Amino acid sequence: YEVVHHTQFLAEMIGLGRLRIATAESGSVTFHDPCYLGRGNGIVEAPRDVLRATGASLVEMPRHGADSFCCGAGGGAMWVDVPGNDRVENLRTREAAQTGAATVATGCPFCKGMLTAGKQAADGRDSPVSRLRVKDVAELVVEAEGL
Repeated sequence: YEVVHHTQFLAEMIGLGRLRIATAESGSVTFHDPCYLGRGNGIVEAPRDVLRATGASLVEMPRHGADSFCCGAGGGAMWVDVPGNDRVENLRTREAAQTGAATVATGCPFCKGMLTAGKQAADGRDSPVSRLRVKDVAELVVEAEGL
């Protein structure tokens, strides 16, 4: 059997017409490319194709695709306390918020956790980071379907 990423599977099902998404304006979305998906395996278009199918208006971060910036989980920052004032997830979440997008989407549960942690670091303050939604691409497909 062939193993594919869930965004590849969703893009294929949409392309074949086996998954029809009720396209609606779902707002502006920036996509955080997971390291192993984008840089490691070169899979950068499938998640964006799925997001476009939901009606999302895509806004790219300066570092994206094969040149993306890590969320910190791949480097182990998820499990250790990184010294210093700024953690990797805070930097990346700020980059996402600076695009002006309402949502940052990703295709990796570790990235979603790190981006959520970056958002939580700003919660309690009224800032673009605290207003940012963090979602998996599949969650945005479910939302577009009204489920």
